[in-house]
Amino acid sequence: MFKKVAPYMGKYKKYTIRAVIMMCIGIVAKTMPYFFLYQMISPLTKGQSISLGYLMLRVLGVLLSEIIYSFAYVKGLIFSHISAYNTLKNLRISLQGKLEKQSLGNIESLGTGRIKKVFTEDIDMIELLLAHAIPEGIANISIPFAILVLMFVVDYRLALLSLVPILVGIFAMGMMMKQGSSKMDAYYESAAVMNNTIIEYVNGMEVVKVFNKDGDSYKRFGEVVKNYRDFTLLWYKACWPWMAMYSSVLPCLALLILPVGSFWVISGSLALDKLILVLCMSFAVGPSFMKAMHFAGNFPQLNYKIAELEKLMDKPALQEGSAKFSGENRDVQFENVRFAYGEKEILHGVSLELTQGTTTALVGESGSGKSTLAKLLVHYYDLSEGKIRIGGQDITDLSLEALNNEVSYVSQEQFLFNTTLYENILIGKPEAKREEVLEAASRAQCDEFLRRLPEGIETMAGDGGKQLSGGERQRISLARAILKDAPIVVLDEATAFMDPENEEKLNAALDEITKNKTVLVIAHRLSTVKNADKICVIKEGSCIAADKHEKLLEECPEYKKFWDASVSASTWKIKGGEKAC
Repeated sequence: MFKKVAPYMGKYKKYTIRAVIMMCIGIVAKTMPYFFLYQMISPLTKGQSISLGYLMLRVLGVLLSEIIYSFAYVKGLIFSHISAYNTLKNLRISLQGKLEKQSLGNIESLGTGRIKKVFTEDIDMIELLLAHAIPEGIANISIPFAILVLMFVVDYRLALLSLVPILVGIFAMGMMMKQGSSKMDAYYESAAVMNNTIIEYVNGMEVVKVFNKDGDSYKRFGEVVKNYRDFTLLWYKACWPWMAMYSSVLPCLALLILPVGSFWVISGSLALDKLILVLCMSFAVGPSFMKAMHFAGNFPQLNYKIAELEKLMDKPALQEGSAKFSGENRDVQFENVRFAYGEKEILHGVSLELTQGTTTALVGESGSGKSTLAKLLVHYYDLSEGKIRIGGQDITDLSLEALNNEVSYVSQEQFLFNTTLYENILIGKPEAKREEVLEAASRAQCDEFLRRLPEGIETMAGDGGKQLSGGERQRISLARAILKDAPIVVLDEATAFMDPENEEKLNAALDEITKNKTVLVIAHRLSTVKNADKICVIKEGSCIAADKHEKLLEECPEYKKFWDASVSASTWKIKGGEKAC
């Protein structure tokens, strides 16, 4: 386990070594008062007189030992925490780097709750190992073992008696770890599910309230919380008996030494001062062993967490080249593209071509694979089979930076950071001047609502952009794409938030972003794409037809069905009594 953590320590490993040394000094100092106590009691058992100076010297020795212990212990903790928190920093940075290289699909499948738990709780748990378990654990084991050796020098029989509680405690600790480990997977899995469900529950609160689904939503929320409770109790119930055994027996090394040693003293086979010395030693050893066992109880959890982190980081990285874009043009070719989510294949050998400067629309039923095709173009996932080329150049040969420079992706739900709207637009081109940002906002039809905001474009977007309406958030994301000015544009349900009042503005913004571009568009309103240069009909993961609107109406029954449904939906009204809405 330490070998797994050590690579992340880097130059701070020396601080852990210093911490161990200081902790050992501290434990030695902590045990010294018991030896001073023996020196004060031993003469009395032999009927010898002792001076006040002799006693005061031992008392000062006890005081000095406590001072040395406090200094060494605090200094050791300083060293160990310097090492621990820098190691956690390195671990988080390394994990971030690994996650960035994975496909967004893999990251999404983990869930925000699980990722948050890994980056915060699981990594913070490793701090216990680095800052406490390693230095304190080593010190609290090594020094007591040295004292045990001294016990054998004083009297091997008493030393053997002191080993009995230690062996019983180690056995109980081992059984606790064995029982707990068998239920640990289920416990941590239930914790991950609970975290994801809580985040989903909070994020979906508005929908739950609007549609009066409090009961159903809370039922699911309650079930996962109860599952977590049950698995936690199951884990602790398996550990509690063994925990009680080792915590009660292990500190009491004098459990057999005192009665048996007293009998030997009475029978004359053991000197009283030796019994007192070994008893004092046992009092010094017991608490240290107990502390060491306390840290040992955390090792299975730490092992599990480190394994989970490595499992997360060891997922296949997204196939990425290092080449810059050198294509002949901005034509896009999908060649026999196959893709599967796990075992289920979603796309079955799709081939289509987007000619430079034209607009290609994808239409089809929900779940047919339209959005998946769009995401594959921006390298959201790796293909199962086939190729996607831009200007004849395979996108897997390009660096992600080079690919991102060529493609703008605007989806149905664009995320806004909790910073100013200006900063959110600037993401499209970080080196842009302020005039360019303002022009992009104007071209995206943002002027109207920016004038209403108290601080205009410097207004904070709020958490996830909650200060804006859906349509306003969409226009900010379009301004971001206009500023980026990539030659290829992917619009994945970008008109989802279109309402009658803003339809003209949003269409004008879309015209700005698609002007002279190679465009791939997915729309739930067929009327918005009927003038596309090419419309591809996607059905159950296959492209069954590709042509212009008029031709498809004549020759593709599937498209005609979609069109008729779209026309019918556009004229649909809700009637209430004699009044139509």
